Amino acid sequence: MPYIPHTEADVREMLATIGADSIDELFREIPDELRVKVGALALPNALDESRLASHLKELSAKNVNLEDNVCFLGAGIYDRYVPSTVSAIISRGEFLTSYTPYQPEASQGYLQTIYEFQSMIAELYGMDLANASMYDGATALAEAAIMAVGIKGHDKVAVSQAVHPHYRQVLDTYCWSMGIEVVTLPIENGLTTDYSAAAGASCILVQSPNFFGVIEDLNAAKQASETHGAMFIVSADPVGCALMSPPGAYGADVVVGEGQPMGVAMGLGGPLVGLFCTKKEFVRSIPGRIVGRTKEAHGDLPGYVMTLRTREQDIRREKATSNICTNEALMALACTVHMSALGKNGMKAVAESSVRNAHYLISELASIGVHRRHPSAKVFCEFVIDLPKNANEVRDSLLQDGILAGLPLGSYYADMENSLLVAVTEKRTKAEIDRFVSSLKHTIA
Repeated sequence: MPYIPHTEADVREMLATIGADSIDELFREIPDELRVKVGALALPNALDESRLASHLKELSAKNVNLEDNVCFLGAGIYDRYVPSTVSAIISRGEFLTSYTPYQPEASQGYLQTIYEFQSMIAELYGMDLANASMYDGATALAEAAIMAVGIKGHDKVAVSQAVHPHYRQVLDTYCWSMGIEVVTLPIENGLTTDYSAAAGASCILVQSPNFFGVIEDLNAAKQASETHGAMFIVSADPVGCALMSPPGAYGADVVVGEGQPMGVAMGLGGPLVGLFCTKKEFVRSIPGRIVGRTKEAHGDLPGYVMTLRTREQDIRREKATSNICTNEALMALACTVHMSALGKNGMKAVAESSVRNAHYLISELASIGVHRRHPSAKVFCEFVIDLPKNANEVRDSLLQDGILAGLPLGSYYADMENSLLVAVTEKRTKAEIDRFVSSLKHTIA
């Protein structure tokens, strides 16, 4: 039966109370041309289950999928192998249907998985502690900046131009709403080198490897943050940290990142899982939640508790650090299972394979006259190439050959219409890389 909670008399009484003549008047700020008129929605007729399944299959076939295409697209979301163990665990009912543990004592199993996630991420990033995850890498970076402003007290943050453009857009949105100035640090040859604009900022934000795939000089960034009295915040690829020294080793105050490459499928751009680590001294300022381990009162059995909850629903509004709440626990569990399945050596092997594949592609591209935009820069698994024609045209042409070539950068940077950001993961075979090079050679000939 239809759910209509208010009678016409109820509606008239409510409108009279607030001094409105009609419900439409409540939405007067919305332009008339944007309002949907009654009966204007051209909805199709309902389908039975069989026909609906066929219709959805037809729609999904219009998407570019990675079963029929080889992926060299990265830019924040990567085609990495997901062990079958991951789906076997996270599809269990007790995990798949769980939500935020508002009654922690009744959620011991889920609290333990979150605790293990925090412990692994903190170790991976070389930091004291991690929270119970964020929405994604972009919001994690923005939340870190807001946290730094709260600690340092300066309504200004400095972010490298080499940080992912989408991350910077989210940062701009957060800071605009709070009256915080965002200054952009210039780049040279794909690296952040000039930190002078960070004077008076609460934090310096860099990404390594950055959006161009270049490994930043984190020692220089740390020194600049000390010079300007700013907090040092790094957005880091967690897979790369299995091979390279983590940001914590460079003295980072906060490390954030995107956990998708560790056990979460690319999907259609999500779901994602944000990572957030910091030093112990800042534990009372972090957003999100922290799960801790203790012992039960009458013995030595371990117990897991919600140690810290800094959202305004849980504490007084004036003491809340953030209104971010969803901990993306299912995706965090996928990361945890992935890291457990691979172990330290397995994760290192994945990172090493990515490096080898990337450098093999670089050498093969050079043989056909295609070179990196930043030839002297150190890279992990991603890099920018300059092409003799528009990168959008090249991408579209290679897609006809079943190759998802990469991300054209012209829409993000004015002088990069012919530049393509290419990612190479451990999944790419020699045959696939050779096919990419052959197709590219034919396209640009």
